[in-house]
Amino acid sequence: MPKKVIAPAKKVASKKVVKKTAVKKTASTSTKTKASTKKTLVYADNAHSFWLNDGQILNSLIALDIALQAMQKEVFLHHIQDGKHDFADWVDTVLCDALCASDLRKTKTPKAAHVVVTKYLKVYQL
Repeated sequence: MPKKVIAPAKKVASKKVVKKTAVKKTASTSTKTKASTKKTLVYADNAHSFWLNDGQILNSLIALDIALQAMQKEVFLHHIQDGKHDFADWVDTVLCDALCASDLRKTKTPKAAHVVVTKYLKVYQL
C-alpha cells in the first residue's frame, strides 16, 4: 500500500485585523445628488422656435432630435452652409446649452447631429 505524503504544516504569520467602517448614505442624500445633476429642458416660445426651411417648427432639444432622425440632407445643409450653423446657434442662444451647441458646430450631417443631441438629452429631466 502506498504511503500518504503529508506536507509539513506551514507557519502562518498572524495578521493584524483592522475593522473598517462603512459610510452610510441616506436616501435623501443620494436622491438629492441624482436630481441636482439633471438639467431642466428649455422649451422655446413661438417667437424663438426654430423654423426649418421645409416648414417644420422646433421648440426644444427633443423636437430637434426627432427632426434630425428623418431630416433630408439638403434641409440640414441649408442650415449649415457658408460657415454658419443655425442649429448650434439656436441651441446656444435660445435653449441655453453651450456644450451641446459646441459639439453641434462640428457636425456635417443630420445623423452626426442626431448623435450629439441624443447624447446631451441624457443630462436633462425628461
